[in-house]
Amino acid sequence: MTSVLLIDDDIELAYLLKEYLEEEGFNVSHRPDGSHALQAIEECQADLLVLDIMMPGLNGIEVLRRVRRESNIPVLMLTARGDEVDRITGLDLGADDYLAKPCSPGELAARLRAIMRRAGQAHAQPSAAIVIGMLSLDPARRTVLWGDKILNMTGAEFNLLNVLVNQAGKTVSREMLCEQGLGRPLTRYDRAIDVHLSSIRQKLGELPDGRNPILNIRGVGYQYVIS
Repeated sequence: MTSVLLIDDDIELAYLLKEYLEEEGFNVSHRPDGSHALQAIEECQADLLVLDIMMPGLNGIEVLRRVRRESNIPVLMLTARGDEVDRITGLDLGADDYLAKPCSPGELAARLRAIMRRAGQAHAQPSAAIVIGMLSLDPARRTVLWGDKILNMTGAEFNLLNVLVNQAGKTVSREMLCEQGLGRPLTRYDRAIDVHLSSIRQKLGELPDGRNPILNIRGVGYQYVIS
């Protein structure tokens, strides 16, 4: 049973989400603030963290920043509808996905299943390491090397890079990246893919000609370059 830690100061909404997720087979623990998030993750042995951004005191952005110093636990953010700045900031800090509030409990459950499905597939179907120039990506160990440097990737970033290098030299659409990398369909105005790919591009080194190994093919998708 997947264990979910829900951190949200909206008690009424948290109760509703907790009740629905438990009916869907999740084991849910709730905390009303972010002040003890790291300790709660260990206490609840959580597999996933659902984190509200807008909380008094220690807000969700700061909680996420502290969580990422200690853990690679998958994180889904709950953000205010239309608040793109918080969404992008959260994704930049290593969140795996986001959902705007007020949200459908069914949509939340589907997003959580997608995150766990991608993690499960990655561990259940390891394959040989892929080496392209300076890059070495090992699906079994979920590690990425650029030369002899280990790159720290979030789960979502690793999944997306894995999709791209398996299609190296070809342009991969944003729709395919979302479905295969995040485990869900691409939705309108969804910028999660672009923010994740921007973070990956910053972490990778340059090719001998000075280009980034991941090209943004405007209006189409992304391509990992075979140098």
